[in-house]
Amino acid sequence: MPNPPYVPYSDGVEVVAGDEDAVIGQILEKAAAAGQATFESYRHAVRQAHAKSHGVLKGELKVYDNLPQHLRQGLFAEPKTYPIIVRFSTAPGKIHSDRAPSNCGMAIKVLGVEGPKLDAADASRNQDILLVNSTTYFGTPAQYRSVQGLIEKADNSPDEFLRVSNEIGRLLKSAWTSVAGPPPTLLKAMAAPPNHILGETFHSMAALRFGDYIAKLRAAPLSESVRALTGVRADSTDSNLRDLVVEFFKTKTAEYELQAQLCVDLAQMPVEDASVEWSDALSPPQGVAKITLGPQDAYSADRQVYADDLLSFTPWRGLAAHRPLGAIMRLRLKVYEDSSRFRHEKNARPRVEPADLAELPD
Repeated sequence: MPNPPYVPYSDGVEVVAGDEDAVIGQILEKAAAAGQATFESYRHAVRQAHAKSHGVLKGELKVYDNLPQHLRQGLFAEPKTYPIIVRFSTAPGKIHSDRAPSNCGMAIKVLGVEGPKLDAADASRNQDILLVNSTTYFGTPAQYRSVQGLIEKADNSPDEFLRVSNEIGRLLKSAWTSVAGPPPTLLKAMAAPPNHILGETFHSMAALRFGDYIAKLRAAPLSESVRALTGVRADSTDSNLRDLVVEFFKTKTAEYELQAQLCVDLAQMPVEDASVEWSDALSPPQGVAKITLGPQDAYSADRQVYADDLLSFTPWRGLAAHRPLGAIMRLRLKVYEDSSRFRHEKNARPRVEPADLAELPD
């Protein structure tokens, strides 16, 4: 089928609510208190989201040759191979047993990227791409604020309670979907499937600028080695996800395709409401690059410390051509910065932004 017309990017695609700054301020205040409480509990600061890592890997991102003009944007303007660091994680801001399933994340740090930056003070040449195995998120900061207390209570709940809640959530999600269609964001998070992390498809959830256009990004399993893991139930142990990742990368290679789903209609594919799923039928995702992660020690002690205590990831690090868009992304700018600053200050560890893959410990 011919490509539909893509919505051009302009500053006008973002519409800021009048009370947005006040709402974000309230969220930050509660998040800071939760972060302090977690620090007091652990005597060590962790990320306020995606605290638990399951693998830290080096690899490469290869931009495809001969992309059509509408995909040759920003990072993907020229066929080039970039070194990358990838961190797999789960979503809670506390360290829970893997017996209590939750959403998973794939954070990608692309090294050596050239071009005008979002932040002129950012001296790195890196592009961060943050992805989660959910297609949507809370629509607005106000929606997030309304359930922030519930999320914090879940983070502080016993593992067994979370495990049972997940089983109930999956039943409720199935019933909801059969009767009323797509479930609410909170129910989707509560019902995260207990699947092998490497077989998941990871999404940006919210929109970002894609050069001249607007897009959401996703990383989908490409090689048979990870496609075969899609939907496969993971064993129920405290650290099964880490164990699965480590065992896989002892001998195997994982390939994912990075895809862009371009916006064709702001009414049906909104920028300001991250809870609305963009229809693949309306705008099919298109491949722009291949991610390759070869055999390696995916979770050495040195790597864990480097990724969990020194590295930081934020959707706001990178090219101006890939500016995060919408209210939830504007919220994430401040939440991620506050969380990273708190974590590094409390742990008395420098915030490291690598320039070379050799800086990632073996």
